Amino acid sequence: MRSIHLIGLLFFALTIQAQNTLSPNAKIQVHFELNPSNGAASYSVNYNNQPIVKSSHLGILLKNIPALNDGFTLVSQDTKSVDEPWNPVMGEQTTIQNKYNQVTYSLLQKATNRSLNIVFKIYNEGVAFRYEFPRQKDLNYFIISDEKTEFNLTADHKTFWIPGDFDSQEYAYNETKLSQVNTETIDKNNGIGVKSIAGKYTIQSPLMMKSSDGIYINIFEAAVVNYPVMHLDLVPNEFKLTSHLVPNAIGDKAYLQAPAVSPWRTIMISNDARDIVSSKMILNLNEPCKLTDVSYIKPMKYVGVWWEMHVGKATWDYAGSQNAQNAADGQLKPTGKHGATTQNTKRYIDFAAKNGFDGVLVEGWNVGWEDWFGNWKENVFDFTTPYPDFNLKEVNDYAKSKGIKMIMHHETSGSVANYERHLDRAFNLMKDYGYPAVKSGYVGRIIPRGEFHDGQTMVNHYNFVAQRAADYKLMINSHESSRPTGYSRTYPNYIAAEAARGNEFNGWSVGNPPMHETILPFTRLLGGPMDYTPGIFEIKMSYYDPSKTEQVHTTLAKQLALYVTMYSPLQMAADLPENYERYPDAFQFIKDVAVDWQDSKYLEAEPGDYLTIVRKAKNSEKWFLGAITDENARQSEIKLDFLTPNKKYKAIIYQDGAKADWKNNPINYDIKTIQVTSKSKIKLNLASGGGTAISFEPIN
Repeated sequence: MRSIHLIGLLFFALTIQAQNTLSPNAKIQVHFELNPSNGAASYSVNYNNQPIVKSSHLGILLKNIPALNDGFTLVSQDTKSVDEPWNPVMGEQTTIQNKYNQVTYSLLQKATNRSLNIVFKIYNEGVAFRYEFPRQKDLNYFIISDEKTEFNLTADHKTFWIPGDFDSQEYAYNETKLSQVNTETIDKNNGIGVKSIAGKYTIQSPLMMKSSDGIYINIFEAAVVNYPVMHLDLVPNEFKLTSHLVPNAIGDKAYLQAPAVSPWRTIMISNDARDIVSSKMILNLNEPCKLTDVSYIKPMKYVGVWWEMHVGKATWDYAGSQNAQNAADGQLKPTGKHGATTQNTKRYIDFAAKNGFDGVLVEGWNVGWEDWFGNWKENVFDFTTPYPDFNLKEVNDYAKSKGIKMIMHHETSGSVANYERHLDRAFNLMKDYGYPAVKSGYVGRIIPRGEFHDGQTMVNHYNFVAQRAADYKLMINSHESSRPTGYSRTYPNYIAAEAARGNEFNGWSVGNPPMHETILPFTRLLGGPMDYTPGIFEIKMSYYDPSKTEQVHTTLAKQLALYVTMYSPLQMAADLPENYERYPDAFQFIKDVAVDWQDSKYLEAEPGDYLTIVRKAKNSEKWFLGAITDENARQSEIKLDFLTPNKKYKAIIYQDGAKADWKNNPINYDIKTIQVTSKSKIKLNLASGGGTAISFEPIN
């Protein structure tokens, strides 16, 4: 019987070489094939019978042992269909539908007798696939030296891209054809833009594209766990992208022990840009929540001692960098510009309490800022020792008396080993003083030396911090980390991250171009909430120093709209309290807008150009709308059919004024109140670099 069974398996493997699988709506088709001559695995993707990804190779290179790259036979094929709802702890909607068709190809490499599974999940909005390494005698502990995943595109698409940098995503996006991608023109530092021997350019995912016939394509990844981040190598003339895994200090990519899996490689496809920006595919591809207690995970709107340092009004350090040696010797001499003082923090606490905010962030509270940046020092911060002018207990007691939660700040200066050594003591301090959340930072080169922000070691670190924080019932907001890939579904206490070029760059650099915020929802935000720190009202930095030419590339009305278009359950009103007090009528929208949502609808979308989103607050009948544009002024008309029928609403419209312009007249805005119903329409008039924010409140 056994010999007959083996003969049957061999016959099955030899005869079944190619298979097709459809999405639930049958618009997307995935074709999987084993090359009959060499047993190499490949796939292709069609959308509405149109090629999107041509035949593309799949495979894994292993260190010191034969690659899982060819010589395969198909042993078995398993299919299933899934349609299951789940409820995020916080999110853009209360229920997310996880609907897909799945096929698993179990492969056997005859020469080595090793097994490899390739799993595809086909959603209505795209395709996901990953490698699975079953437990087996000849493949237990192994090292991945490369991943040979290809995305062989069909044409010279319009592309929104940033250069490959294993330590940062903090770049403004380039909008070019694929053939015009040339990272050599961007940045020569740290290996960025260095053309490889093979003539390829390394760019980052998620990569947003649009074909000449209006098909939107996005290449990304999901559930990056115990694995490095995937960048993409491009051969422009061939329009071929290949995976580029971030190496560790000695050049290895990933250390795995079977059973193990790779992250999901994702390809979103639609002829409607709204399907891309609204997709929850990345979240769906992550494991369900592993926490039994999520009661402490709550949305927060906060202010903080932060922007005043970026605009030069205050400093993070207490003694000043010129006194770094004295600081190292414990001889701290205040400069008088330190921002994180007890009295200044109380001022922010008062402002938060008066205006209905949940929390206050304080950066620069702990010893070490005099000599923290760029020195690659092992031990800079201990995360428990405050400066002499910051009284932890006094601040905590005062905040508690006002009903305000304090948000902790942990800047690691890239010294991750030092942070992990202090982590439990730091979290214990937070618990002692009632801090519910921490903003962590990873500025600078990584210690252990030679590791990258996007390597396997650091991915494991970010995830470990979220897991350890959950043990203490704390929330994490990471900055300068690798970009999220949906892990907030599994650990929803990982409430937000930066991991892109945020609003802070507008304070002291060339800034973010007006189109920047219209691209991020199609790229960075697909993987999880972003702490973009919106709400800057004093647009031009010359307000603080007449010699400064920097400014936020936006109108004031657009800063309001970002609270809706840039999703995060942790939102900062980033400007100084005194600036909000100068514009109390506009500030009212920031006070009113929700940060956790029951439903979201994407009314208009075009990457790099414009975006209009309306969201319904959780446990409320209030709706909030945000509309933004790039450097081009824009007019449109929207239907209000998302409102409850037969109900009247008060609509408060915060819009660009008639003379508004992001560069020349950014603080020109109008506010008007009208009565509307679900049958009403509203005309939007967005200035150059502008936006509109609207709150809809039912009339009793």
